[in-house]
Amino acid sequence: MCKTLVVEMKIKTSWKTFIPPLFGIAVFLAYIYMFGVDIFQIIDLLQSIKLDLYILAAFSVILDTLFFTFTWYFLLRVLSIKISLARIHLFVWFGIFVDIIIPAESISGEISRVYLVAKENNGTVGKVTASLVAQRLLSMGITIASLLLGIVSLFTEGQLYGLMLNLTVLLTMLTFVFLFLVVLLCVKEQWTMRVLDATIKFGEWISRGRWKLDKIREYAKGAAKAFHSAIREFGSSPKTLVLASLLSTISWILSLSVFYLCFLSVGYTTISLGAILVICSIFASVKSIPVGIPFEIGLPEITLTTLFMLVGVPPQTSATVTVLVRILTLWFRFFIGFAAQQWLAIKT
Repeated sequence: MCKTLVVEMKIKTSWKTFIPPLFGIAVFLAYIYMFGVDIFQIIDLLQSIKLDLYILAAFSVILDTLFFTFTWYFLLRVLSIKISLARIHLFVWFGIFVDIIIPAESISGEISRVYLVAKENNGTVGKVTASLVAQRLLSMGITIASLLLGIVSLFTEGQLYGLMLNLTVLLTMLTFVFLFLVVLLCVKEQWTMRVLDATIKFGEWISRGRWKLDKIREYAKGAAKAFHSAIREFGSSPKTLVLASLLSTISWILSLSVFYLCFLSVGYTTISLGAILVICSIFASVKSIPVGIPFEIGLPEITLTTLFMLVGVPPQTSATVTVLVRILTLWFRFFIGFAAQQWLAIKT
């Protein structure tokens, strides 16, 4: 059923496969060394963590993904796309796996989820895309709310100034502008059609007429019509949107708790809620930028460590908590996603 994507997606490994992650780790270690932290200091802290709190953080990662699945499941149900919750949960984990191994995190996992659901429900590409766009809009709204709450909290604590202030305000504005543009495309069907037509014409132009995209144009327009029809269905289902917003908020709170529990596990208890809100929002936004190169290791760690230090966390603690967070949010999720990919391949 989902054979084309799931089975053909084999991971071919060679010594070259390990160059990007090893380079990323080396860059991260060099970065923290500049602040007087070496790997042995991090190892000492890691050996003394409170394991019960760290295991609780791992459960928060699992529950975060579960509530994320609930949100998507109920949005699909409104559009009469009926797939079991267990199946949807597998698709979500598979999407996470794809996000990690393909360097375009803002779209790669979502494209894989569209494909998987559409293969089980023929002719539903537009509807599935609408469900994912609706979920993304909810997430962006929660991110903006978190940034605003964090700004107020850090400002009252006197921790919001300089680079942190500029970065937070800039990111809030960019997220709001992007949210506004996406909402406009959802509301204005003609605008969406023009964007699609312009994209296809550009494809024909760069191929100098070698690509005949008439069939793709018709298919894309049909999917766009289905997309806008689904968006209107969401507009007439306010109860589902409220429920989805509540589930998304719970998912976001659980993701925040992962960071907080990692701090508690190393005995650092002075991190503020405002700092957690702002740092998580910034980190999630930076990580979701499709830079086109495998920066899943290196850049995120440097970003996270820097943000922790900007709110007053000591460099040694910042680097250690970064390692703990990334073990859960990257490697732990990677292996669960890989298991989901293998299970889907077996079942198909």
